[in-house]
Order: sequence, then structure tokens, then C-alpha cells
Amino acid sequence: MARIHSQSSERPTVDSIRSVADAVRRRVLEHTLTNNGGYLSQACSSAEILATLYLRVMRLGPSDASSIPKPFAGVPGADNPDAFTGAGYNGPKGPDFDRFIFSPVHYALVLYSLLIELGRLDPNALDAFNRDGSTVDLIGAEHSPGHEVTAGSLGQAISQAGGIALARRLRGDSGRVWVFMSDGEFQEGQTWEAFAALAYHGLGNIGVYVDANAQQCDGPMDSVMCIEPLGDRLRAFGAEVHEVDGHDPDALAAPAESMAERDRPLVVIARTDPCRGIERLRERAPKLHYVRFKSETEFETYRTLLNQMREGIR
Repeated sequence: MARIHSQSSERPTVDSIRSVADAVRRRVLEHTLTNNGGYLSQACSSAEILATLYLRVMRLGPSDASSIPKPFAGVPGADNPDAFTGAGYNGPKGPDFDRFIFSPVHYALVLYSLLIELGRLDPNALDAFNRDGSTVDLIGAEHSPGHEVTAGSLGQAISQAGGIALARRLRGDSGRVWVFMSDGEFQEGQTWEAFAALAYHGLGNIGVYVDANAQQCDGPMDSVMCIEPLGDRLRAFGAEVHEVDGHDPDALAAPAESMAERDRPLVVIARTDPCRGIERLRERAPKLHYVRFKSETEFETYRTLLNQMREGIR
């Protein structure tokens, strides 16, 4: 399909957002086949969320990073002037631009695929995917395309985002901070401490989108540690919460597009299906976290499915 540039002034249609989401799933399936393994269900659940964020919600400038990512230059530090982050793929920093913090870093391939569909990253960038010395990591880090910080709940991404939002408010920036999270991160106490701090400081310039696909590494979320009722719990911590269909671009965008001046963080809980667009994955339920094909027959079944998806896009 023709790639869509997210910096276009034209408001994207629901169909165009869904087309991008379908292309992201196709690309992630392709690389799961190429590498005989991948976080495929995460693409199924989050594709519309991320596409809506980039195309409808976030105010970003054009990418100012290399379309082919630079090799790893070492970790950030006072003695390493060559270190860099992947934030440039989300455009330049400025008082009027939004910032994006990508928390569930095992979704990295989903984000790379989206950046390609939006013309922010060259398709050939994935030739270096998960290779030594590359920044196109399997598990994203601060140097990976589209990433700004070392993230994940263990990396305290939501807390880092809160610090950025507080600093932006103190500077008088009009740009907002957007965070993408997974529901599994709400099993950790650090996440709740962060939300308590966001509400205490009245940070209405931060918005959080949660991919609530109800599954994690060890199986269904409620078989490991139940986090529900997540919306009520977040409201009790002081957030403004909306629960929406995570595959409906209009429903996803509505809470952000009505984002008036707020004195509390906005949370959009996107209820999603980890098999959306690839129904055959249901045969693997409830173990959907990481897909690796178990036989040549299964591989060929998914290869045929990929070809069918390609034909559908054309």
C-alpha cells in the first residue's frame, strides 16, 4: 500500500487509519515468519491504537531522523557525546509539539512497522532488525526508532513521562505528553505510585493510552493477577478515565480530541482483541504472548495467510 505521512494537514479517515493498522499487522506477520518468532498478538491488539495516536491524536512534526537508523553508539553518559535516542522519528522537540513515550518495549516491531507505513522510517530499516550492533532492537531501548527513553514498567516509563509533563507545564509549553502502555504494567506497584503523583501534581497535559488485551507472558491476565476494575481503580487515583473499543479509531480519538484544559491525567483504556485480523491465532490461546511456529505445516499455513492479506491490501 502507499505509505501515509502523519504530518499531513488533512484529517485522516477511519478507513485510512484501519488500512494503516492492517498493513502494520501484515508487516509484523511477515517478520514473524522471517524470524520464526515475534510479538504478533501485540500487533493485532494495538495497531488501531497506535495508528490513531499518530494520525489523529498527537501533534508531531516531520521526522528529523535518518530513514535508515544509525548503528548503536553506546549508552548515554557524560563521556559519550555520540549517544542518541530514537525520538527524532517523532519529529523535533518544541514547545508546541507533543512528546510520545512508548512504554511496552516488547511491542517495538509494531512501532517500527507503523513508522514505515507513515513514511517516517525506511522499509529497509528492518533488514537490521534484532541484529548485533543495530538499534532496531527486538526489545526497544532509548536508541530505537520511535523510542525516547529506556521504558517498560521496570524502566518506569510512566514516571519519566510524568517528569517531562511537569517540566513542560513549568515552562509553559502547549504541547502535551502521550504515553502508550500495556495492561500488564498495572500489576506493578511503581505504575500506581506514578499515577498517584500525576494526579497530585494536577498534570492535565499528559494522556495515557492502555492496550487492554487481557493477556500476558504467562497467559490470561486474570490468571496471573487481576487488575480489574481498572477504570474504577484509576479514577480512585485521580485520573479521568474513558473505556473504549480499541479497534474503533473514532472512539479512540474522541477523549483526546475533546481534551480541554484539565487538572488531572487522561487515561484511555482501549479494550482490544489479541487476535484481531489474524483469527487463526485463537488456536494458540491462551498462550499468545510470543508466537513461534512449531512445524513446517503451521509455517506454511501462516505463509498462505500472509499472501491472502497482501492480496486483500491490493
